[in-house]
Amino acid sequence: MKRDNYILGIETSCDETAVAIVKNGREIISNVVASQIDSHKRFGGVVPEVASRHHVEQITIVLEEAFKEANMTWEQVDAISVTEGPGLVGALLVGVNAGKALAFAKQKPLVGVHHIAGHIYANRFEREFEFPLLALIVSGGHTELVLMNEHGSYELIGETRDDAAGEAYDKVARMLELPYPGGPQIDRLAAEGEESIEFPRAWLENDSFDFSFSGLKSSVINTIHNATQRGESLNKEDIAASFQASVVDVLTAKTYKAAQKYNVRQVIVAGGVAANQGLRKALETKFGSTHSPLLIPPINLCTDNAAMIAAAGFVAYKQGERSGWDLNANPSLVLN
Repeated sequence: MKRDNYILGIETSCDETAVAIVKNGREIISNVVASQIDSHKRFGGVVPEVASRHHVEQITIVLEEAFKEANMTWEQVDAISVTEGPGLVGALLVGVNAGKALAFAKQKPLVGVHHIAGHIYANRFEREFEFPLLALIVSGGHTELVLMNEHGSYELIGETRDDAAGEAYDKVARMLELPYPGGPQIDRLAAEGEESIEFPRAWLENDSFDFSFSGLKSSVINTIHNATQRGESLNKEDIAASFQASVVDVLTAKTYKAAQKYNVRQVIVAGGVAANQGLRKALETKFGSTHSPLLIPPINLCTDNAAMIAAAGFVAYKQGERSGWDLNANPSLVLN
């Protein structure tokens, strides 16, 4: 009879301080997240130094709450997994050093985890993976297509050449004077507007799975500037709907094309933008009649959390991966 493994996950890559305990990589025992949205809202975006200070203040509190919620002790934990990158270096350092200190004090194995691998493995709480699978990663800093032929194996087949989708959302939201975080605000307005403005779609080369949203962002900004100079008023709902339609069209079409080319058995969506209702509906419609089932995690697992880090950490732990005391924050860590 196989013994259960309990992995403690720590996530501090940006503006959420999170700790979780996960059983066998698929069952969430506890998942505690301390958000900093209210602290950064007045700045219109995440301030790295402020984020780091909040992590220092919250990490011990969140850790204790995770154990309380799980009703567990350190003796039951098999390993500690922590986000080592990518992300904000100061924020990452808080989590990495907390993980190293706990691993040393409690004599537990330590496993460094790639943040995007965590987002991918958030889907495993919904259903077991079937390989080969295709992952569409869409977040504030990443827009990528990743092919997986087995657990822990990641092949990058497409990525953004400039702005990530989430970054474009945030910049357009600021132009529309929407409150932070801007992505959910645009998604909400888009549902109320009409696709009345023809914004560009960057398809790039015919055989490319890469993305580009810089031109789209510039087109939206120019449209708003030109209307302002002419004294015309634009409907924010229509701008949001037209902008979102352009982003969603490209993401959906390229993901579908890649799924067909590589004949994958599953398509999964990961990252904060996976919470976007317009994108979720478009992907569900596109893949509804195909042989590649679509997996999208629930909203609370789309944004940064520690359960996803523990889920990815479980796979690495079972594959024998261990991090040394020289583990360090790596803001430019590559998924491989």
